[in-house]
Amino acid sequence: MDSKIAKQIIAKRIAKELKDGDVVNLGIGLPTMVANYIPEDIDVVLQSENGFVGLGSVPEDGKEDKDIVNAGGQPVTVKKGAAFFDSVTSFGIIRGGHVDATVLGALEVDQKGNLANFMVPGKMVPGMGGAMDLVSGAKKVIIAMMHTAKGDPKILKQCKLPLTAAGKVSLIVTEMGVMEVTKDGLVLKEINEGVTVEDILAATEADLVVDENLKVMEA
Repeated sequence: MDSKIAKQIIAKRIAKELKDGDVVNLGIGLPTMVANYIPEDIDVVLQSENGFVGLGSVPEDGKEDKDIVNAGGQPVTVKKGAAFFDSVTSFGIIRGGHVDATVLGALEVDQKGNLANFMVPGKMVPGMGGAMDLVSGAKKVIIAMMHTAKGDPKILKQCKLPLTAAGKVSLIVTEMGVMEVTKDGLVLKEINEGVTVEDILAATEADLVVDENLKVMEA
């Protein structure tokens, strides 16, 4: 599957997880695409950890404002009623438990809800950023990522890379399906059209419990 289409599938599905009135933080990269697919009848407040709420969709080409960027330095828009503040206030929102959901990318996730998303030993990395605070402070942690990396599984029995957080992941959404972390293990809740359960099992190292009410992934 083309990576652009795959990322759109992931972002659209995650947008359906957001509820009216939610305060949501979107991580850099793929998670920022979620802002483009939030239904018009849902009022969600998007928070950017570099200091504002009221984050909007990605600007059209040529209409970027260099002074309005997200935590990754990417140009963004703001909605009517947006508010700007310092990092102390921004992280007070996060650490104070006021974020209903955060959407983050991942290098690895495992069946216990552990997350590794900030470094690969021996390689230059930008650092953890606000990820550790977000996964600890948000009420729900949603992982947006491709199911594999160069054919290798990213959903493992146990993370091999240094952890960002232990046992904090709530939901994993990939181009292949939707998996929920539960006390009984990792449960496959939805599967993308055209993908089989066998395909997902072959691309996943973790033990998967297939929900008896397995659904087709919402587009």
